[in-house]
Amino acid sequence: MQAAIEAPDLALRESLVHRIDQKTKPPGALGRLEALALQIGLIQQTLTPSLERPQILVFAGDHGAARAGVSAFPQEVTWQMVENFLAGGAAINVFCRQTGLALKVVDAGVNHDFGQHPGLIDEKIGHGTQNYLEAPAIAPEAVALALERGRRLTHRLAEEGCRVLGFGEMGIGNTASASLLTHCLTDADLTAVTGRGTGLDDAGLARKRALLEQAVTRGGRPTDPLRALSEYGGYEIAMMAGAMLGAAERRMVLLIDGFIVTAALLAAHAIAPAILPYCVFAHRSREPGHTWQLEHLGADPLIELDLRLGEGTGAALAYPLVQAAVNFLNEMASFESAGVSERQP
Repeated sequence: MQAAIEAPDLALRESLVHRIDQKTKPPGALGRLEALALQIGLIQQTLTPSLERPQILVFAGDHGAARAGVSAFPQEVTWQMVENFLAGGAAINVFCRQTGLALKVVDAGVNHDFGQHPGLIDEKIGHGTQNYLEAPAIAPEAVALALERGRRLTHRLAEEGCRVLGFGEMGIGNTASASLLTHCLTDADLTAVTGRGTGLDDAGLARKRALLEQAVTRGGRPTDPLRALSEYGGYEIAMMAGAMLGAAERRMVLLIDGFIVTAALLAAHAIAPAILPYCVFAHRSREPGHTWQLEHLGADPLIELDLRLGEGTGAALAYPLVQAAVNFLNEMASFESAGVSERQP
């Protein structure tokens, strides 16, 4: 897949820094909010950025390896949780309502047929992936289709006026897939990036690690992102990677959630490294592999609350900080406009 992502033009940087420094505060006093305001101004190429039609997309898909025991929950929980999202009862629904974020669920490959629902976007490619312990999870042509469908989806959102997009996911077994992808696309040891996921006990974690080692014995450690997605990915992870690429092409602010979402970003970044300046990293997950991912990408997340739920909850919780960065840049008085004396030289 080719992604036409242009790195933000840095010609505006000096003017943005001057605008930030002239607010009625000591230079740097708003800490990382100032860096965030600068980043968003550069993404949108304006001194007065805005956050129109913000929303979160939760990409959902099933994994064939889930039935082999890589998760503490049965595969059926994927479609049951999607129904919970659509009914408004999950944590992500609560946080989106609280922060004014629109929410849609994307069925990328759930092993269930939902019918039509206003909160559901049907992009189903298959009823779950193959079991990567036995064969590649996704055929190469299905990986390409997932990437392109994700890309087109975010292009449509951009045409509807969306300028900030958060990413979430749902798929029993997808922390195992994310561990494998992280192992392939960074220099991380597989054991180091394989955590408890949905809450495995010690015996369950040992079994999960043994199964993932078995998967790598079969499929190897491909460093090419398309092949890694084919061997070990999920439909929701591949489609999310394509959506990220499409969103960056349209100069959206990308709110990156936790471990599984960042695994999708690893693939997107390997395809198009220019995506990185468009990414705001919401939080640091308790999953051990997330720290490896963040270090690989040189990312410093906004918050650390020991979250490991997924769903995009970290992105939703971090969104008010994004609002604060944009609002102080647009609404806070300058020394000149407020008649406040500046610091003496």
